[in-house]
Amino acid sequence: MAKTCSVILAAGEGKRMKSNRPKVMSPVLFKPMLKWVIDAAVQASIDDICVVTGYMREDVEQYLQSLQGKFHSVFQSERKGTGHAVQMADQFLRKYQGGDVLILNGDAPFIDASTIAAAHELHISEGNAVTVISAELDNPFGYGRIVRDSESGMLKAIIEQKDANHRVQAIKEVNSGAYWFDVDSLLSVLYDISNKNAQGEYYLPDAIKLIIGRGLRVNAFVAASPDTVLGANDCLQLHQLNTLAREKILRHFMAEGVDIPCADGVIIGPDVHLENNITILPGTILRGQTTVRSGCMLGPNTLLTDCSVGEGAVLNTVQATGCVIGDNEVHGPYEVIRSHEETTL
Repeated sequence: MAKTCSVILAAGEGKRMKSNRPKVMSPVLFKPMLKWVIDAAVQASIDDICVVTGYMREDVEQYLQSLQGKFHSVFQSERKGTGHAVQMADQFLRKYQGGDVLILNGDAPFIDASTIAAAHELHISEGNAVTVISAELDNPFGYGRIVRDSESGMLKAIIEQKDANHRVQAIKEVNSGAYWFDVDSLLSVLYDISNKNAQGEYYLPDAIKLIIGRGLRVNAFVAASPDTVLGANDCLQLHQLNTLAREKILRHFMAEGVDIPCADGVIIGPDVHLENNITILPGTILRGQTTVRSGCMLGPNTLLTDCSVGEGAVLNTVQATGCVIGDNEVHGPYEVIRSHEETTL
């Protein structure tokens, strides 16, 4: 099978965030949105990843260097649209001619590995030049609509909200902004994209329009979750992403046998691992790579970051970072465990 690569678009400033950090570094459950996207690509076994940086590039590049694994980056000095951003990755793409590239938005954290893999399977099986990852929304307002051929069901066009007539506006399937491209097909049209629009920018969906015009196969894969399309342009939307992610994670662990009798103030990060038969009391926050073994009671008002907690431990109003806490240990109330301490009974 030909190798795969991914280009992640992460150049945006996010002015409406009114923040001193790049938009993609805004955290969802303490983890930058960009890292959610990178993790999904890595878990989907993408062979190589290139991040297109822009606003505050040094911050993004420094963060990439801090991660395990090698990630490439290229710089978009002027923000001239998504198509222009992909052009910045030209040399990276040319290394993967004959293969496929996954284009992702660095500020859409709920793309997941299973969706990426399933969309690629469709892409390969149908011999598509492009496979758009789409989703069906109850309220599709503001999103580009997926228009399919009435006979074949293949993708015929992506029509933006402002250009949609009443019939198209009634369509609930929308473009997520994530795409699988055959690299050769993408490169063949990438520099033919026009910027003759009100914003004077180069938009990646116009590349899809050009590929369709050449008679190549284009289709859309419908993601199982409508959350795939969600991003954040301001702090209210970021709060909504945090709320949604928090509730999903709490439901997941409760279904796996973690007892959370009252979820007030309970926050569990996406990379936390919990065994069953654990009780978590209000005000407990678990972050980073924290792992907790069975039989523990955590809380109330306990903060653990990158900790390993043994079986049967009881932590009441404890703050700890980077600690190993042994089986059946009892700590608190009002105790701080330093990162250099490895506690044992």
